[in-house]
Amino acid sequence: MAVVPGGWSCLFNLCLRWRGVVFALLTAAATLPAAAQEVRTAVLRIEYPSLLPLSRIDLPVPDLGLAGAQLATMDNTTTGGFLGQSYDTVALSVPPEDADEAFRGLLDRGVRLFVVMARTPELLALADAAPPDALLFNATDGDRALRSEACRANLLHVAPSDAMRADALTQFLVWKKWTDWALIEGSNPADRALAEAYRASAAKFGAEIVAEKVFEDTGGSRVSDSGHVLVQRQLPVFTQDLPAHDVVLAADATDYFADYLPFNLWSPAPVAGSAGLRPLTWAPTHESWGATQLQTRFEKLAGRPMREEDYQAWLALRVIGEAVTRTGSADPAKIRAYALGDAFALAAFKGQPVSFRPWNGQLRQPILLATGRMTVSVSPQEGFLHQVSSLDTLGLDRPESACTAFKE
Repeated sequence: MAVVPGGWSCLFNLCLRWRGVVFALLTAAATLPAAAQEVRTAVLRIEYPSLLPLSRIDLPVPDLGLAGAQLATMDNTTTGGFLGQSYDTVALSVPPEDADEAFRGLLDRGVRLFVVMARTPELLALADAAPPDALLFNATDGDRALRSEACRANLLHVAPSDAMRADALTQFLVWKKWTDWALIEGSNPADRALAEAYRASAAKFGAEIVAEKVFEDTGGSRVSDSGHVLVQRQLPVFTQDLPAHDVVLAADATDYFADYLPFNLWSPAPVAGSAGLRPLTWAPTHESWGATQLQTRFEKLAGRPMREEDYQAWLALRVIGEAVTRTGSADPAKIRAYALGDAFALAAFKGQPVSFRPWNGQLRQPILLATGRMTVSVSPQEGFLHQVSSLDTLGLDRPESACTAFKE
């Protein structure tokens, strides 16, 4: 066995990973398929028009999400090879207007297990158009409604909701006793939805929003040769009238203004939310609980660090792989039933196993709190208790969800 980069700690984590694989193989022995079994999956990524990011280090990559899916397929194949199972993943990237046709084409090819990277309108359209024997995994959208009044029984959510991210950050700020916030939100619908998640989280955990401002998206170019000069003059004036506060919270889902806030405020204060300290499912800075091993394998495959979209696509396909291993079946109905059951648990390199909430199909998972160079903390925070799982302190708990599509 080759020693992976990172010394004895990485070798130890690699051993732990293989110990888990061996355990899975032993426990699945009773459900071994009689003949070779092919597990067919698809990753459907919807391409939306977008502006270039504010920083060139965040430039778009053509294989965003798809590289994570490729790594997951390799991981599933490693385990499946011992059980007579093979994994074939088709990856498609299409504009919104072609999503229905691409989905039908995949159905015609016999695919019934889908990882979808799309926004709410397309997600709901695909879920509603899916045949009864299909199962979809939402890998990117955080819309609260998808986990509540707009939930669909055939749509499980690997991506965290906006509420989960907001609660993760709020818990840390409350633990720090930084409970007076100045909220700056963008003017786009997604920005307003994210701001509402932070308002709800503040009320939930006892923080106070002492002031709110809206940063208008004027639709012009966000980056220019003299941009820093204008920002350095304008943002202090924009924030001059804020009352005393502990932290500035940015709700900028469209990546329009938040990264300009640090060090450009009128009064000195930390920035959190969409810039500064951010709630993330994955970050290149994350190294604990064997994460270095996953980071290294991904970087070797893709030639770049793993991003959130890659991790969430990887995680969705690993959910499928784990369910197939444990049940010995690629039937979407059996995969869904197992994933939503009490026996399901998947190691996800974040300190504790992840599992699904049976009342709305949301994956419980820890949320990293990270800057560009450091993972500062991981939520849920110590001291935030729940009668079932501390992970259920993040996002919509059972009484808060209006989802009626899931029968427990």
